[in-house]
Amino acid sequence: MVQRPAAVAAVKAVHTLAWFSIEACVVYVLVAGLAGRTDKRVGVAAAVVAGESLVFAGNGFRCPLTGLAERYGAGNGSVTDIYLPKWFAHNLPAIHVPLLMLMVYLHARNLRRGLLRSL
Repeated sequence: MVQRPAAVAAVKAVHTLAWFSIEACVVYVLVAGLAGRTDKRVGVAAAVVAGESLVFAGNGFRCPLTGLAERYGAGNGSVTDIYLPKWFAHNLPAIHVPLLMLMVYLHARNLRRGLLRSL
């Protein structure tokens, strides 16, 4: 394997930007759910989160960019392609599952309340 530090850095930078964008969607969906808002913008943000979750699950619960970073010379290990503290990066799936469940609960509650109000 050829070591390409610039390519590894580029993959890590792109992945980090994507991660921050997805996390912004997670925060938005959570805050909107807590505020009792379920609208089209929440739907778009939720679609981004769901899409990312499906890609992650479909790739065997491993980020597809990790393999790319490793091909360019990044070391093996969990989430080698992101600039986050190692303990946090390693525990992202365990952190996100309860958050995803909370998002589903909050928006199901909001939709149910809206439906009941319209009756």
